[in-house]
Amino acid sequence: MQNFIFQNPTKLIFGKDQLVHLKTEIPRYGNKVLLVYGGGSIKRSGLYEKVMSLLNEIDAQVFELSGVEPNPRVTTARKGVDICKQEGVEFILAVGGGSVIDCTKLIAAGAKYEGDPWDLVIKKASAKEALPFGTVLTLAATGSEMNSGSVITNWESNEKYGWGSPLTFPKFSILDPVNTFTVPRNQTIYGIVDMMSHVFEHYFHLEEKTEFQDRMCESLLITVMETAPKLLDDLENYDHRATILYSGTMALNGMLNMGYRGDWATHNLEHAVSAVYDIPHGGGLAILFPHWMEHNLHVKPERFKQLAVRVFGVNPEGKTAEEAGLEGIRKLREFWNSIDAPSRLADYDIDDSKLELMADRAMVYGEFGNFTKLNKEDCLAIYRAAL
Repeated sequence: MQNFIFQNPTKLIFGKDQLVHLKTEIPRYGNKVLLVYGGGSIKRSGLYEKVMSLLNEIDAQVFELSGVEPNPRVTTARKGVDICKQEGVEFILAVGGGSVIDCTKLIAAGAKYEGDPWDLVIKKASAKEALPFGTVLTLAATGSEMNSGSVITNWESNEKYGWGSPLTFPKFSILDPVNTFTVPRNQTIYGIVDMMSHVFEHYFHLEEKTEFQDRMCESLLITVMETAPKLLDDLENYDHRATILYSGTMALNGMLNMGYRGDWATHNLEHAVSAVYDIPHGGGLAILFPHWMEHNLHVKPERFKQLAVRVFGVNPEGKTAEEAGLEGIRKLREFWNSIDAPSRLADYDIDDSKLELMADRAMVYGEFGNFTKLNKEDCLAIYRAAL
């Protein structure tokens, strides 16, 4: 494995009735608070009222930005930046899922930047400082609650890119599984696919001697696959929600990928699709990842065989590494199908009319992927196979 330095500055506050920690955590940073949330589900669930009550108890001056989209827009982040600058906001509190947190990260950095926040996303500029922020997580999926990454969409130009900065780790994140009880079944499925996809992105790398990291990845995948069907049959089961919530955080907080760099090509492929068609990120990953796997099985077939045997229970006897790997990919498809994840781009009424545009969006920074480099023809082949 490679040399590495690991540090994660986010304080993770996990479990039932942990919201009260807002009263001790926020005053460390200031009194003027921007509350960022999505389409109103936190009001329907009663979480908004609980948060506001606690903010009132510490005499916080609260400003609000609602309406963050599932694929958060730079236009929304700009509104948040304007509020922060105009009102002298000292702290931002994101209450929601990964989209709300991703938007908050850009607001936090953009509030300390003189130009357009989009500059930070397209790497025209880098963040030099950022407002402190914390999160109250309501959806198990992205891991954004304990990492520094963010994905932002510019709908006007049909662009969607990931970005990040060492300055955009949350100061704290409160994870109460009860706050995920009201997540609809389809969003729960997308979250499960997303966290599994994060682990797959880690798993496909070219380093040697990563036995412990491999086992951590494999155990997380097995745990999610064992728990997902139980949760989908009982959406308000605390233990199942807790397992999935914790798994989503651990899948992308840096713990699994010390000593190597994962691939991340499939996420780039999906970002290009949802930049053009605005589909759910987890849905796009469920469609594309098996096709990326089939397209790149030849690169390191033993890696695919190991995943197939250890995670999907494939019997390798009498099979080549490629044959065992293909069976593992088939079993992944079967699992995602069994939990009602989409399997074709046609499930979102996507045809071949904009494949070139999607491929161009994916290729904006040139060839990509760390397991193997994808060029435009690779992108088009994967997209065509996924139709």
